[in-house]
Amino acid sequence: MTASDVTVLGAGLVGICSALSLAEKGFCVHMVDRDAPGQATSAGNAGIISPWSVVPQSMPGIWKKVPGWLLDPQGPVSIKPSYLPRVAAWGLRFLYEGRQEHIQPISDAMYALNHDCVELYRHHLAGTGHDHLLQDSWYVHAFRDASQVNLLSPDYAMRKAVGAEIEQIGASELRELEPALTHDFEAAVLIKGQARAVSPGKIGEVLAEKLLAMGGTIERAKVLKISPQEDGSWTYVTEQGEHSTPKLVLSMGVWSAELLKPLGIKIPMEAERGYHVAFDNPGVSLANSVMDMDMKFVASSMEEAIRVAGTAEFAGLDAPINQKRLDALVALASKLLPDLNTTQISTWSGQRPSLPDSLPCIGQIDGFQNLIGAFGHSHYGLMMAPKTGRLVADLVAGLTPNIDMSPYRVTRY
Repeated sequence: MTASDVTVLGAGLVGICSALSLAEKGFCVHMVDRDAPGQATSAGNAGIISPWSVVPQSMPGIWKKVPGWLLDPQGPVSIKPSYLPRVAAWGLRFLYEGRQEHIQPISDAMYALNHDCVELYRHHLAGTGHDHLLQDSWYVHAFRDASQVNLLSPDYAMRKAVGAEIEQIGASELRELEPALTHDFEAAVLIKGQARAVSPGKIGEVLAEKLLAMGGTIERAKVLKISPQEDGSWTYVTEQGEHSTPKLVLSMGVWSAELLKPLGIKIPMEAERGYHVAFDNPGVSLANSVMDMDMKFVASSMEEAIRVAGTAEFAGLDAPINQKRLDALVALASKLLPDLNTTQISTWSGQRPSLPDSLPCIGQIDGFQNLIGAFGHSHYGLMMAPKTGRLVADLVAGLTPNIDMSPYRVTRY
């Protein structure tokens, strides 16, 4: 095969893993992104890599909680008032996807992408000398009111059904496990058998270097347009000019939907802005990823810092950063970790590509030869990236994936 057998647009972790899996199959891969590999949205998450992430974001009864979340200035969700008319239709579809009859098929499709995510990351990191970037971990769900713990609830039942080991502990056991946490917590639920990334951005950097060592190429450029050619190949336009490629993989997160619009493909993609605050020299540490179940945010120890993340803001792609959301995270972190050193902080904001059914778009795009979609992973891009990459490589190679691809169909809406 010759150079540029396949071009991957987008160098987040989904694009990087797709490029690596393609290179493993012998393809010559060219990857294009305006940002350095793995340093945009992929770098900003909470670092959780869980095979048990099988609970859709929209669940039965969630509509009862949304008003309270929106009214709480420190709540997990905010919507810019002027943006409400634009996000309303998406929100209604989101609630529709949370109906009882929908959630199990969605959960099954999530499991298909997540169940071997830890092993697949270890495969990609093998030989890089950076295996330490992935560490075994539990997910600690911490409750201030022990009466709120219900291991029979649908979310824990879904995890147990696919093999997750789940245990409830009391306040004293939680203090032994995570002594830095506030003593306000009365109980916790431990979800075992998963991992955490101690630096998602570094993982992206390391895997991009591995791609280069395997013969792949990487270009820093902003992609402006994609166009099909009569012979089945594709043209993509950047600020540096027009380029051709036999096969094109579209993995540009929220910008994927924008590139597809001129082709007549409309996807209900929302740019869900996420924020994190990193506390450098925090003075305390966490052995696991911890979710404050009252305020719905996650804290995790990373290299030289504790990162706190979890808010979601709907305000559009071009909205300025909302400093109030960052200030809220600082305040929440101080309540979670009373001895946290808050004098040295850094902040981040990025756009998550969110679809109403919690599932990404993966697969050959109907009506367009040699165009493969791999985008829309919402909160789950870090976890779903390795499996998505393998599916993309199979599809480009003309192989039939070993899972049902219909839940991820790009034009399913």
